[in-house]
Amino acid sequence: MANINDYLIWRGDLKIDNEHPFNEIDSMILARFSYLIFDRIQLKNNMKIEEISNQMSPIPNEDFNYNGDKQLISNLGKSERFKDMIVTNFVQNADTESEKQFSAITIHISYSEMYISYEGTDKTINGWKEDFNLSFMKNVPAQLEGLEYLKSVASEYSYKNIRIGGHSKGGNVAIYSAVSVPEDIQNRIISVDNYDGPGFDENLVSEYKNKNIVNKITTYIPQDSIIGRILYHAEKQLVVYSVEKGIYQHDIYSWQIIRNRPVVLDSTSNVSDKINKTVQEWLKNTTADQRKIFVD
Repeated sequence: MANINDYLIWRGDLKIDNEHPFNEIDSMILARFSYLIFDRIQLKNNMKIEEISNQMSPIPNEDFNYNGDKQLISNLGKSERFKDMIVTNFVQNADTESEKQFSAITIHISYSEMYISYEGTDKTINGWKEDFNLSFMKNVPAQLEGLEYLKSVASEYSYKNIRIGGHSKGGNVAIYSAVSVPEDIQNRIISVDNYDGPGFDENLVSEYKNKNIVNKITTYIPQDSIIGRILYHAEKQLVVYSVEKGIYQHDIYSWQIIRNRPVVLDSTSNVSDKINKTVQEWLKNTTADQRKIFVD
């Protein structure tokens, strides 16, 4: 078995082309890319991934947000598949008053295609509080900023088709942004990948489930998923095998792959099903005001 870092070592020498097209694992890697510590380097617009890797190489592993991130950027910088990709439009905003934590970055796969990567929850109190706010707020600030980010980048690079992805809350923001943009931008979207990110209120799901964009969305969850099964989903879901247990399966580096595809299971575990049933019953039997009081 292997994870995304192993993939970069084993298959990173294969350039993206007709014989080796952009795949599910490439998307998983670029969704993770937004977690990197860009605020610790002299990041400029239109930098190559190789340049970013070189700047991050002296930074100690413990200064990265999560274990595996330093190895990821090191492998990306050496990879023929990724090292020449151009990175633009980095945004990082946090606001205590509005309980917002938002970050996004765009990676240009080719002249005609780009990938918008939304960062998930970081280690700040703002980030986790905003996650909990999803249970009672129609829109959280990160979703609204994610939507504006997609509109802006799509307008700036109007000649490019778009891939979108994110892990954890970043996956939720990815879906929200994609289903909320005007149809002309939706038509340019190739795929939207949500990696164990929460769902949405039933009312929002009912609004987007019959749109054509829903057919372009995939949610990936590990077998013991908790976070990725919170609230409701209308899109296709795949269960990916993780070597960790329980909540630790949220770590994308624990997800297993074979060649250029994730290891897919038939169903979630009994543990995940029981927790999900409890959470969904709580959501069904409480009002938004009651959830707000609980979170506060």
